[in-house]
Order: sequence, then structure tokens, then C-alpha cells
Amino acid sequence: MTRIAVVEGDGIGKEVIPVAARALSVLRPDWEQVRLELGFERWRRTGTALDDRDLELLRSVDAVLFGAVQSAPNGEYPSVVLALRRALGLFANIRPIRGGGADLVVVRENSEGLYAGRERVEADRACTERVITRTGTERIARTACRLAAGRRHLTIGHKANVLAADRFFLEIARGVAAGEGVAVDDAFIDALCLDVLRRPERYDVILVENMFGDILSDVAAFHVGGLGLLPSANLGDRYALFEPVHGSAPDIAGRGIANPTAALLSAAMLLEHLGDPRAAHLLRSSVETVLFRGERTPDLGGTATTMEFGDAVLVSLQKMV
Repeated sequence: MTRIAVVEGDGIGKEVIPVAARALSVLRPDWEQVRLELGFERWRRTGTALDDRDLELLRSVDAVLFGAVQSAPNGEYPSVVLALRRALGLFANIRPIRGGGADLVVVRENSEGLYAGRERVEADRACTERVITRTGTERIARTACRLAAGRRHLTIGHKANVLAADRFFLEIARGVAAGEGVAVDDAFIDALCLDVLRRPERYDVILVENMFGDILSDVAAFHVGGLGLLPSANLGDRYALFEPVHGSAPDIAGRGIANPTAALLSAAMLLEHLGDPRAAHLLRSSVETVLFRGERTPDLGGTATTMEFGDAVLVSLQKMV
């Protein structure tokens, strides 16, 4: 039996992930959903945000549907996200942006760069180390090339004009693309962000390092209506975790107004990853149907609550199944 771990996490994760889990239950009632609590709220209550038993469970399932966890308010709280990426080997972050003239995929390296947690704070300075390795670059470049092979071309975003690490990243990624026979170009990341906003149709698969990928995908979310509509996949050689890009959004948590679209589309990516493209298509179509009818949450100018929007998607989905 296929088993899915469902992790709501903190903040609006507790509101949007139940909607996506219900959609998975409609589409795949034969799949077992295993609930797991992780994150800051658990840490504050128990002193543990993530332990070895949690990792054992996550390694035993076929995929993870993940909400969001609150960022560390101080140095005492360990980063659950970084721990999961390391323990499960989730080196590739795949962020598709489809809508508003855009049909592109940001392939973000997920384990290195400034977000790798190599930091120290001293009395008079703070240092964050940015390390990019040949192994890490080669494997994320191969992932990007596999995606680009089924599409049109690959663009590499970088700051090789000023950063030695980016010259290293660019040279290795170009070499992998040449070896894979993938058409490739490149652009400075600042100019690329602007051009993706102005001319999204020019881009297909974009390969970037960790922090640049985070920024670029947030910028590109403009084309689809914001972060509330942006899904993602975190992939490694053995494990897969799917999550909305928007984070825990503590400013609106508990108000019932969070947009569950990104969580629903993340569930669609999960379905596709586990070999059910038909169910993934039905889920995406249901979301599009409800949005087209004008039923929207406040971030998109509507008045629907999280549950009202989710219920509308489920009604549409049940008619299609």
C-alpha cells in the first residue's frame, strides 16, 4: 500500500494542508495517510521539533505532504527544514510557475549556498558561509537537464561577473548541459529577475543556486498571483517531499483566510511523482475551475475562507472523479 506522511507544521500549514489531504483522499482513497507533528509549536511544547523516530517514519513512506514550519526565533530552535533536507537528501527544489504568460520551472539547489546553515555569530561580526561544491552542482544540473530535455531549453542564473563561486557553478553546469545535449544559455540573476517579469515567455527551465532560486521563484510568482499559488517539490535520490512555497505566514495564521491553492497544487505534484498523472490533472483542473468561477480567497481579491475555497475544489473534484 502507498503511504503518505502528512505534516501540517506551523501557522497556516495547519489550515491549508488538511484541504490538500482531503483532496488526496478523494482521488486516492486506497492510500494510507500517516499524520506527523513537526515544527516550532511542538518544540515549544515538548523541547523537540524533530527526532530520529520522526525521520524513521519519513523514510518509510512513499512521499511527504508538508505544510510549513516557523522560522527560528533564536539560536536555540533547530531548523526543521534544514534537518529534513540533510537527513532525506533533498537536494533539488522544483518550483513550477504556470500562468499569466509564464510556463517555466525554477530548479533550485537545495543543500548548499547561504541557506546551508554554516553560520557563526561573534561579538563584533556575524558570518554566513556560502559553499558550492562540484558534486552538488553536478547533481542539480543533471536534474535540471532531465527537466529541460522534455521541454525547450535551460537557462542558468548566476553572478559569475562578481562571485568566484558562481563562475565555478556556471562552468560546471554548462559542462553537464553539454554532456547531456541540452540547449543552454545563462544570465546574471538580477537582470534575469527583471526579464522574467517582463518577458516570461522567453524562459523554460531555469537552474539557480539556493538563495538565488528562492528569490527568483518568489519574483516569478507575480505571474500567477503570488506565493499563495506556488507549489514545490523537494527531491533526492530516494525521498520526496512536497510543500507550498509560502511558508507559515504567522501574520494571517488562525484567521481562516489562507489560500490553499499552493498546497493543493503541491499535492498534484505528489500524485504525478507517484505515477498518477490523471489524478494530478483532475486536481489541477478542479482548482482552475473554482478560480475561473471567481471563488477566491482575500489574497486574490475574493472573500472565500480557506475552508470555503477548499470545499468548492472538493465538490468540483468529486464531479470529475
